[in-house]
Amino acid sequence: MTSHLPAPLQIRELFGDLLGREVTLSPSAPLAPGPAMPATIASYVDDVLQLRALVVCDLPLSAYAGAAIGLVPQGQAEDAITDGALTDPLAENLYEVLNIAASLFNVDGAAHVKLHAMAPAGGPMDPQLMARALTLGRREDLAVSINGYGDGRLSIVLV
Repeated sequence: MTSHLPAPLQIRELFGDLLGREVTLSPSAPLAPGPAMPATIASYVDDVLQLRALVVCDLPLSAYAGAAIGLVPQGQAEDAITDGALTDPLAENLYEVLNIAASLFNVDGAAHVKLHAMAPAGGPMDPQLMARALTLGRREDLAVSINGYGDGRLSIVLV
């Protein structure tokens, strides 16, 4: 059974509904997480714990989404971006966003997935997940703008 690659419209609607703000998307280059590009990597597994998908958010999107869902002032997200890492509260808020984002993959006829783990931007990253984030093929690469907060990038990668 294959995994479902969500369409940009589904992604925009989920983020907009979760964050309670207008969210706009546009095509973007694939994210390449690494030391020069801190990113959050969320891994999604099926019922037998096989890795099925990754959601990768650059540091700005990680901070803005974590702030927006928790109604945290934009300045705290900006501070995290300047510091190069998410604060614990922003990471916890982002975890909630990415946990609910599992619903993007769970459609009829596709493998059921759930959030397995999240490595927040600015922390240690699993080299295997970083390499998988660069996988070409079934993926969506998007620039995301959260009204009232700011812009970042998102990649959804099926593995």
